[in-house]
Amino acid sequence: MQDDDFSLFKAQLHGVKPIKYDRADTGKPKTNRAQLATLRQAATARVDAIKVDGLSDQFVIDVGPEDPLYWAANGVQEGQMRKLKLGQISFEGSLDLHGMNVEKARDTLWEFIAEANKLEVRCVRITHGKAVRMDGRKPMIKSHVNTWLRQHTQVLGFTSCLAKHGGTGAVYVMLKRTMMDGRDE
Repeated sequence: MQDDDFSLFKAQLHGVKPIKYDRADTGKPKTNRAQLATLRQAATARVDAIKVDGLSDQFVIDVGPEDPLYWAANGVQEGQMRKLKLGQISFEGSLDLHGMNVEKARDTLWEFIAEANKLEVRCVRITHGKAVRMDGRKPMIKSHVNTWLRQHTQVLGFTSCLAKHGGTGAVYVMLKRTMMDGRDE
């Protein structure tokens, strides 16, 4: 019976050639451990030049020069936003971004909101302007401010100002207050 099995096995191997190499080629070069250690160290090293502020420019919402801005975070009461829109919540600080490039405006806005937060300021005014550009595109700083404020964790809501405070060239911004918990909910 064993002869039958062997002859069947031999018949199945007809035309098969023996392997010359006993190692598989995975296609991957051998890892350079020294280079890998250097890359890991560089990835964990602190780079002071890069400032991660959470304000993204990846998807900027384009707005027109005269478009009114309005946004409220989830849970913000409509009555509070109505008061903000009517200018009934007085602003305690003001920032003018006229003439700044996008990077400078972003850094200045971030620092301004951080300072307002430290001082427990409830409402600020940010003047972004509504520059009608020569190339016909939408106002850059206004569009970026509209996008950034929606991303900032300290911003509860914002709305375009009354005409006497800048109209559609500025926004009132309602901020969270951290030390006075319970008053913003």
